[in-house]
Amino acid sequence: MTYKETLFFIAKSLTINHEEKNKVLIEAELKLGNIDWDAIVKVSTGHFVFPALYCNLKKANFLHYLPEELVNYMIHITDLNRERNQQIIDQAKEINELLLKNNITPIFLKGTGNLLEDLYEDIGERMVGDIDIILKKESVLKANKILQNNNYRSTSIMFDDHRHLPRLIKANKIAAIELHKDFLEIPYRVNFNYSSVEDAILKTNKNYSFLGDIDKMAMNIFSNQITDDGYEKATISLRNYYDFILLSQNCLSKEVFKKYPKYKKIIISYWAVNSLLKSGDNSSKTSNNPIEKKQIDKVLWILNNPKISHFYNKIKDIKIYLLSRFSILIKAFYKKSNFKFVLSRITSLEWYKRRVFRN
Repeated sequence: MTYKETLFFIAKSLTINHEEKNKVLIEAELKLGNIDWDAIVKVSTGHFVFPALYCNLKKANFLHYLPEELVNYMIHITDLNRERNQQIIDQAKEINELLLKNNITPIFLKGTGNLLEDLYEDIGERMVGDIDIILKKESVLKANKILQNNNYRSTSIMFDDHRHLPRLIKANKIAAIELHKDFLEIPYRVNFNYSSVEDAILKTNKNYSFLGDIDKMAMNIFSNQITDDGYEKATISLRNYYDFILLSQNCLSKEVFKKYPKYKKIIISYWAVNSLLKSGDNSSKTSNNPIEKKQIDKVLWILNNPKISHFYNKIKDIKIYLLSRFSILIKAFYKKSNFKFVLSRITSLEWYKRRVFRN
């Protein structure tokens, strides 16, 4: 199986309990027995959807088509992830109660928010990194101080314009905390910010608060397309895509477009690529929308030319990194927080090690 074939197989497998057509197609492929399971494990692990793949195959009663050794490994990894996620849920509960006692309402975002809101049938499905929270800007520094007074410590220095404060960690706690004052970096935050979502915030009987359905979908789109440069580099995130599939049960992309028309190209491009993944159609010819067609063609070119595209994306990474760092460096001449950030990077041996020796 090529990388593209593997990617499409996994993407369709993640929809088999929502798309009957894909369920039939995946079962037919499984019956043929031509699946390169080593490739499936490698790609699904790299995209952080290995447990989600297992959970969907299990629910569809397809596990008997898989090698027994692989099923046992899937069970083991999913059990470990379920245990980790339960610790994250417990940690988020503590943070929620602590901040609410101090009249601060945390809004839980992305993976942790989805776990707390029961988006997944099995909490072992989703692989989660940090606990992301957004707060009113006037509450961010207060919340940061409260957490530090409760033995959380800052891991770095961050400049004032950054969308979140430095990550906070605590001994014996599994996840780092990111307190957001904005969802996105400048200039994208102008139209998608706390003010734009405030009226639709949802509260549960457990005292948790989340974004409204449209804004959760917007967050899913913009974090992938803008924060992770998915639009610029035409890259794919299956973990993000899987959340999109589940969130789509309550909200359609057109509702996001209606609320955030300024992000037209980004929303349309994201929807087009996810539709490509779900259908496995290898062509953009079915689309009459030039924005959709352009993005699909870019994605397919990258998937069909993995070696060239790897070099292409490395160049893009360097370009994006240098542009962002140049902006920070310029501001360091007249903004104290930027100067401290640059100085911390220059003097940090650990930072250089991460940059030089990262995988």
